[in-house]
Amino acid sequence: MDKNSIVKAEVLSQALPYIQKYNSKIVVIKYGGNAMINEELKMNVIKDVVLLSEIGVKVILVHGGGPEINRTLDKMGKETQFINGLRYTDEETIDVVQMVLAGKTNKDLVKLIMQKGGNAVGISGVDNQLIIAKKHESEDDLGYVGDVDKINPNIIIDMLDKGYIPVIASVGTDEEGHTYNINADTAAAEIAGALGAENMILVSDIPGLLADKDDEGTLIPLVHVYEVNSLIEKGIIGGGMIPKVDCCVRAIRQDVKKAVIIDGRIPHSILIEMLSKEGIGTMFKR
Repeated sequence: MDKNSIVKAEVLSQALPYIQKYNSKIVVIKYGGNAMINEELKMNVIKDVVLLSEIGVKVILVHGGGPEINRTLDKMGKETQFINGLRYTDEETIDVVQMVLAGKTNKDLVKLIMQKGGNAVGISGVDNQLIIAKKHESEDDLGYVGDVDKINPNIIIDMLDKGYIPVIASVGTDEEGHTYNINADTAAAEIAGALGAENMILVSDIPGLLADKDDEGTLIPLVHVYEVNSLIEKGIIGGGMIPKVDCCVRAIRQDVKKAVIIDGRIPHSILIEMLSKEGIGTMFKR
């Protein structure tokens, strides 16, 4: 008997309780940023999404595409400007954002899912007014950068009921028809909250929340919502981690069972998080 076959069978056996737990449950996966650049890791994410769908999980994939937007703007000779970590988005830039996210990036992900045997449909927050947006308010005018005002989830529910994986580009529209660039973490959190998801997973290029940001060995595996303010005061949650944690907290407060920040650089990190006892990354719970 091949020992590798025995090991594989044992792994599947250990995953059974988690497969049963997530059967017919909604899981929102946010995928974007630098985790989309490496082609091998991208294929691992796609394979994980397809496998989860095949075992009965209702997977929703929400994506950004910052690197691809940057490349397109560079080719156009248009300078990318960031203010407090957010992309300044004028009229020309929002056209590029919509073209790249709802067009190329979205359809590329759909094609990859189909190639691996999954059933996927690509949409954006503009479709059927899925994401009703409002202009982001801050001291600095960011142009067409928006916040989520409301989620209309009917189109997602219809797609899930028909066995499709919704692949959602993070742009939205207001009541007047203006298109807005929406942070993909925020979009994922609001969609997860509107659907009462079992789990929201933010696939990033960091291990999770670190007690020491310069030491990946100091990963904090579990954070309860009530601990977040204290961790911010201590400086453990800071910089670019603050908006990610805010999205996790927002999702939990809308009755999402748990939210997790995981390292997309690790092969099959989504499966490790969902189908193993140990999990991976930092989990946020009530």
